[in-house]
Amino acid sequence: MATQISLSFLFYAFLVVSLFLLSKGYALGGGERETLESHSHTVETSSLLPASVCSHSTKGDRKRGSLKVVHKHGPCSHLGPDRYTTPTATQILTRDQSRVNSIQYRLGFNSGQNNLQDSLAKISAKSGRSIGSGNYIVTIGLGTPKKDLSLIFDTGSDLTWTQCQPCVKSCYDQQEPILDPSLSSTYKNVSCKSIQCNKLSSATGNQPGCSITTCIYGIQYGDSSFSVGYFGADTLTLTPEGILHGFYFGCGQNNQGLFGKTAGLLGLGRDQLSVVSQTASKYGKYFSYCLPTPSSSSGYLNFGKGGSSALKFTPILTDSRGPSFYFIDLVAIKVGGQTLSISHSVFQTAGTIIDSGTVITRLPPAAYSALRAAFRQQMSKYPMAAALSILDTCYDLSKYDTVQVPTISFVFGGSTEVRIVAIGILYGGSPSQLCLAFAGNGDASDVGILGNVQQQTLEVVYDVAGGKLGFGTGGC
Repeated sequence: MATQISLSFLFYAFLVVSLFLLSKGYALGGGERETLESHSHTVETSSLLPASVCSHSTKGDRKRGSLKVVHKHGPCSHLGPDRYTTPTATQILTRDQSRVNSIQYRLGFNSGQNNLQDSLAKISAKSGRSIGSGNYIVTIGLGTPKKDLSLIFDTGSDLTWTQCQPCVKSCYDQQEPILDPSLSSTYKNVSCKSIQCNKLSSATGNQPGCSITTCIYGIQYGDSSFSVGYFGADTLTLTPEGILHGFYFGCGQNNQGLFGKTAGLLGLGRDQLSVVSQTASKYGKYFSYCLPTPSSSSGYLNFGKGGSSALKFTPILTDSRGPSFYFIDLVAIKVGGQTLSISHSVFQTAGTIIDSGTVITRLPPAAYSALRAAFRQQMSKYPMAAALSILDTCYDLSKYDTVQVPTISFVFGGSTEVRIVAIGILYGGSPSQLCLAFAGNGDASDVGILGNVQQQTLEVVYDVAGGKLGFGTGGC
């Protein structure tokens, strides 16, 4: 009995002290503090800047076919930054706009197929697919014996491909040795007459070609990047337990682009050739991820059910303009706890997708104007700075050790409210130019995009078979 009273007293005392600290805005971890009302973040300015040291964490479920996720340009990446030149914030934003332009083209026009007359010749640049230079990478194994390859993972793409020997025309520089399919005992080329070859049309936006009897794929991106080569099948190894035999992928022998020393791309879209569809019998079209901050090593990509029980779900919608994309219903935006006066029809006009490869969230012009006005009003005590590329609401915070930033939340269909972490609100390369990490689309008919900066540290669950998308806080 005495022990019970003692424990109860200690718990009560801890609760009182905790509430006191929260009411005073004391640290909750990660360089971020919140008021008791939770309408603002008090953030250390240094935590908003690019880090030079990798922050290790034990978070992240490495079971059920899980892959470790790292930021391609962060200190936790084995690809850099000491091994290659890290792009500036302006360069990242410029490339991001190229990706968004190509997504808008793909959804706005969906102009059909392009024949590969010369299957191993360089494809002329067309904005038919989203750019392939996303921020986050995972390492998978291909072949027998398996060869580890670092791939960009992308929910806006379907075809998985990697560079292969021999490079018939050109291969860009990658970190790991280029895959040689002749060294794998389980590799096989796919026939031109096969059903799988015909599926390339929807997965790549191009009609497949044929070299004698072997299927040829070709895919190009909005930044003039491309990959062309043989369409093959081999053993995919996600984890020691997560092995898929006969996985279809592109074996690129002519590749160029801004892929940042990765070996290619892992497609997580909804097409029949995506990893999600090809592993459906094992994982039930169910996957989840947590995108870490650039300095964190704790991100993960999980295949199969599991994870947090405290998830809020919103329906995944299907849109004929882009059946491979994950459309969701954005209903409202809150700034500092207050719902902005934006009609739901503003978001419904073009719809909204969630995309792991887009960096900055794009909003309809009217929605972005309302967000910007409310944010500027609540940040009025801080001096403004010049615009940074596509970001037009920037601040000079070089004289502040900490800043108070209003909370921003998105409300999705099903009354699912998702709060953006502080590092997903301000973006920049220096304390003298930190900017609101959202941008407006050029036209109301352009699709909205929930980008990866705003997804950081959230657990994002794709129940594709169940038609719903889940969000959980503190995923990594």
